[in-house]
Amino acid sequence: MVWDVTERKQAEEALKSEALRRRLLMESSRDGIAIINQQHQVVEANPRFAVMLGYTPEEVTGLHTWDFEANMSEAEIRASFSDLSQTSATVETRHRRKDGSLYDAEVSLGGALVGGEPMVFTVSRDITERKQYEIAIERANRALKTLSAGNLALVQANSEEELLQSVTRVIVEQGGYVMAWVGYAEHDAARTVRVVGQSGSEEGYLASVNITWANTELGQGPTGTAIRTGVTSVNPDVLTNPKMAPWREAAIRRGYRSSIAIPLIQAGRVLGALTIYAAEASAFSKEEVELLEELASDLAYGIINLRTRNAHEQHAAILRRSLEQSIQTIASTVEARDPYTAGHQRRVANLAVAIGRQMGLPEEQIKGLHLAAIIHDLGKIHIPAEILSKPGKLNDIEFQLIKVHPQAGYDILKDVEFPWPIAEMIWQHHERMDGSGYPQGLKGDAILPEARILCVADVVEAMSSHRPYRPGLGIEAALDEIDRKRGKQYDEQVVEACIKLFREQGYVIPI
Repeated sequence: MVWDVTERKQAEEALKSEALRRRLLMESSRDGIAIINQQHQVVEANPRFAVMLGYTPEEVTGLHTWDFEANMSEAEIRASFSDLSQTSATVETRHRRKDGSLYDAEVSLGGALVGGEPMVFTVSRDITERKQYEIAIERANRALKTLSAGNLALVQANSEEELLQSVTRVIVEQGGYVMAWVGYAEHDAARTVRVVGQSGSEEGYLASVNITWANTELGQGPTGTAIRTGVTSVNPDVLTNPKMAPWREAAIRRGYRSSIAIPLIQAGRVLGALTIYAAEASAFSKEEVELLEELASDLAYGIINLRTRNAHEQHAAILRRSLEQSIQTIASTVEARDPYTAGHQRRVANLAVAIGRQMGLPEEQIKGLHLAAIIHDLGKIHIPAEILSKPGKLNDIEFQLIKVHPQAGYDILKDVEFPWPIAEMIWQHHERMDGSGYPQGLKGDAILPEARILCVADVVEAMSSHRPYRPGLGIEAALDEIDRKRGKQYDEQVVEACIKLFREQGYVIPI
């Protein structure tokens, strides 16, 4: 008797091939992949999963989920994932390494029945770097909002008392800090610090503590040190900073965990200090400190100007410079993440300004266009660095993530009060005149004039510059592209001005 087993052999070979593909995928993946059974034990994992947790491949097999999941207890895990076959989610959590250290992780879970047994397949990614950048941007944005609102208060204040109350109030309300106060340095024998303005959750703290700027034990705190030395003093943690011992109990009782004191200096003279308290430890990043120092500098200047009744005209320049420097700080933070496009925003900004001037836009409008352009890709802070620097073509999912960045940039800046519609320009810089752009699909006049300029400048610079996934196409290819789509995707006047810049005036995109 003879049977034709060709079909069976083909099926066996297909299974072997599928198993090999699965093994190769597991072995080569840059993400940690694990299969977990109904007992919440790892039954199989790829090398990357073991490396992320600090185990050997042999050690990681048999681990229970609660051995490395840091945000949930064993009981919580059992209660939340009682039926693994029905599990489907993507969550952000924290994982515990073998040595006890923690890292932020993004985990995608998918349940299935394997041989009749419920299993869950997990794909884990270490997002520590991304979370750190998000926190840095969040804190810098917090300080930027404070700076913007504080400078507005400086312009509007009619008296010194009103100025100090307004500035401390916006620090708390706009910045989200717990408490803020301003103290003036008295030149009496005790060198006391006189409270002249405060807002937030104070609860009698300033009246109960003895703060001096003398070189004594009670003068070693952040406020006294800042006034005495003329240098910003940061207290990263009330619990561990020995110099905070005299005030530790009172500060902890009111929820103060970290603080910063910034001297108010004008013409080389220390007037006093601006002191701000936060609810979390190590709350003040380098970028945040720089922005708050800008605010303190402006506050000191405002105090002197109010005293001399000559504030308004001179302060306009300070407000503008502070906004520009703040935006430059944010731009530098974004570009530090992506070396391949470092300088892209600056080059786009220069080209956009040149186009705007070619079109005869007022200088005030051009100033707003320039500031928006140098941070137009701010939203890319939410995109994983490996996607931004990927040397090959993006897949559909990766491209959809990239398309989120105009919305993300708008969300970061929408509550910051600028003299120009900067958040809206960033939101619209990928819109197209025929409605084919994103994220809103705007058409024609619904798109801001500045956004239309930014759109063309962005396309020309991107096409002519090198990228990880392709060499630069050259300026002529970029100009041909916008010329071919003028009146459809790109504003005709903007395209005309851009082409004249390069072909008639010899404009060159700066390196």
